[in-house]
Amino acid sequence: MTDTVISCRNVRHSYNGVEVLHGLDFDVRRGEITGLLGKNGAGKSTSINILMGFLMPDSGSCTIFEHPSHALPPQVRARIALLHEGFVQYTFMTIAEVEHFYAPFYPRWESRVFHNIIERMGVPKNRRISRLSCGQRSQVTLGLMLAQHADLIILDDYSLGLDVGYRRLFLDFLRDHVQRNGTTVLLTSHVVQELENLLDSLVIIQKGVVLENARHTDFMRSFTRYDLPVSEAGKSLQNGDGPIFRIEYGADRLMLFSRESRDVIAAYLADRGIPVPAGGLEPVSMTLEDAFVGLTGRY
Repeated sequence: MTDTVISCRNVRHSYNGVEVLHGLDFDVRRGEITGLLGKNGAGKSTSINILMGFLMPDSGSCTIFEHPSHALPPQVRARIALLHEGFVQYTFMTIAEVEHFYAPFYPRWESRVFHNIIERMGVPKNRRISRLSCGQRSQVTLGLMLAQHADLIILDDYSLGLDVGYRRLFLDFLRDHVQRNGTTVLLTSHVVQELENLLDSLVIIQKGVVLENARHTDFMRSFTRYDLPVSEAGKSLQNGDGPIFRIEYGADRLMLFSRESRDVIAAYLADRGIPVPAGGLEPVSMTLEDAFVGLTGRY
């Protein structure tokens, strides 16, 4: 049994002759929570559509459980729980009816899991989905996904329309489920501040290109920010200069983001005649959101 659940190799895709995915390469490992992260329009949902066989790539390949994503047999699809750009579609059904509809498709269905989540809402099971709030619908969806006892959960923008309380509830249930069952998760999001203590690995894409593909801890260790006082020489720096991946300008400082060591950056700045703080270069502590913005830019 391979440790790779999802594998994408050199995936390219176009809409109306315009290429939007430019050779994506990434893996999702068994039992891990992997974030496919990027700003709006980065190509996250297109990637999910290809993974689930809704789109065919122009070139390259995607496999899930070693099967081509565009030709997943029914027994493989039954191992995958999918949240795709929204929540429950059958809003005319009641909570009880939607479980009755879903359960026969999944041989490992656990009604206990579904009812445990639903009962926390305190609403009757004969309530129609259309009469629930957005947050309550998300709990029904979460119950439907976790009750499948799937080997792989794919969440495409799980946070859509949810307030902070429901987003945290969603992630808490998900984290607990993964820890107890060893489930593999791939989630997409452009809101990263709540994923700090959730992700094992991350793939950050921008305009259809992979910018980072690493363990979460490795990325946070290797991608660094340094602040400099504003200077005329410093204003000449551009993204991609030498060891500098990106530069952002604040009101009174320059923020340099790099994968290189402090010594390499200091030597580069000295060669350019750019002053550094009196105590030397010191890395600035960053959250995952800080590092994400440093990698992808503010705009």
